[in-house]
Amino acid sequence: MKIRIILIVTLIVAAATGWHFYDQYQAEHAPLVLYGNVDIRGVDLGFRVGGRIEELLVDEGDAVKVGDTLARIDSEPIRRELEQARATLQAAQAEARLKEAGYREEDIAQARAQLARSRALAANAKRVYDRQSELVDTRGVSLQSFENAEAALEEANAQVKMDEARLKELESGFRPEEIDTALAAVEQARAAVSLAEIRLADTELKSPSAGIVITRAAEAGAIVQPGTTVLSLSLEKPVWVRAYVHEPQLGKFPPGTPVTLTTDSRPDRPYHGKVGYVSPRAEFTPKPVETEELRTSLVYRLRVVVEDSDGALRQGMPVTIRRNETPPE
Repeated sequence: MKIRIILIVTLIVAAATGWHFYDQYQAEHAPLVLYGNVDIRGVDLGFRVGGRIEELLVDEGDAVKVGDTLARIDSEPIRRELEQARATLQAAQAEARLKEAGYREEDIAQARAQLARSRALAANAKRVYDRQSELVDTRGVSLQSFENAEAALEEANAQVKMDEARLKELESGFRPEEIDTALAAVEQARAAVSLAEIRLADTELKSPSAGIVITRAAEAGAIVQPGTTVLSLSLEKPVWVRAYVHEPQLGKFPPGTPVTLTTDSRPDRPYHGKVGYVSPRAEFTPKPVETEELRTSLVYRLRVVVEDSDGALRQGMPVTIRRNETPPE
């Protein structure tokens, strides 16, 4: 009787131990499943310049590629700005070339001739003054005539000095500061041309990425300010899935972990992706999470980058995420 009891107890203990290890094995080897939602990024597009919208080339629902022209603003005012800036640049360049080349040879030759004339007049004034100074002592001329001769000599000498300074200025050319100022004006004019060219290019609104137009916020003929939203674009890439993982499973979803994603609309055709980001901070489970056992727990947010999105994933769509098990070596 005792042997039978011992045998029964032994069987019960063995069964309980086996069930414990089986349950632990199942927990360790069961596929890891998370639940999340599709997170597709969007962008509001507008012009960097203000003006009247000339034409809109896309409508809501249209698919666009990178670099596609989506809308245009009337560019005529900015074209006139560009023409004016280019004319200013040409004038500044001409002024800089003039400063660097210095004065013309004709101007220098004329200054030399003027100096020679002034020196001749000064020499003649000196001779008149000398004669007048000899005669004034003997009262051969009046004192007034002598003073006139003296004044004429001083004026002639002053004119010689002025003409010498003028010739030296012409032969030396423009001062370095004047040349630097002219070159700076050229750079300023060139920058104005570049700015006008950028403004002209900004009259065309181009798509920064492939995607779908989801909002057309303005129409042709509308006057818009810089930065006003004209179109809203849902980006085709990247497509992310935002999910939450419970702390005990956190170590099983490090960045780079390959996963499989399925949706309710096509459970037999999974997507593939990798964990791209895991939040360093815990947070309370948000309401959209599907699993009941996680609703009151602290979880960590992670982001899965979908590698083979085909356009069927939509913003907010619920997704089931399963970690790809590494096959045995």
